[in-house]
Amino acid sequence: MATNVKQMMDTANAAVPRITPAQARDMIAKGNTLVVDVRDAPEVEKSGKVAGALHVSRAACWNFAPIPESPYHDKNFAKSKTVIVYCASGGRSALSGKVLKDMGYDQVYNLGAFKDWAESGGAVDKPIEPGR
Repeated sequence: MATNVKQMMDTANAAVPRITPAQARDMIAKGNTLVVDVRDAPEVEKSGKVAGALHVSRAACWNFAPIPESPYHDKNFAKSKTVIVYCASGGRSALSGKVLKDMGYDQVYNLGAFKDWAESGGAVDKPIEPGR
């Protein structure tokens, strides 16, 4: 049976708890936490990213970065870590979080929108200004 977008989002949102920026800051402060920005490169270049976050675009090899056997594996991913994912509004991060859950990552959380993090005073790695 085919799955529609609403069903995919409902399933992802049910599997990956949504957290507030304050909750994310507390998790990050405890350590052993990987923060992952799943937005596309132009979005990150324009706005910056959560300070210290790993950028792995959902569109570019997302499904391979967390897999140790993949040639595209990123060593920052470890199933022993708490993983916080975010994007521009929370949709791509929910879907990405669901993929991580399906891969056996237990502690996965959806921070939702980068804008909410930035507006709450969360630390941001600023984008590089053109010409620098």
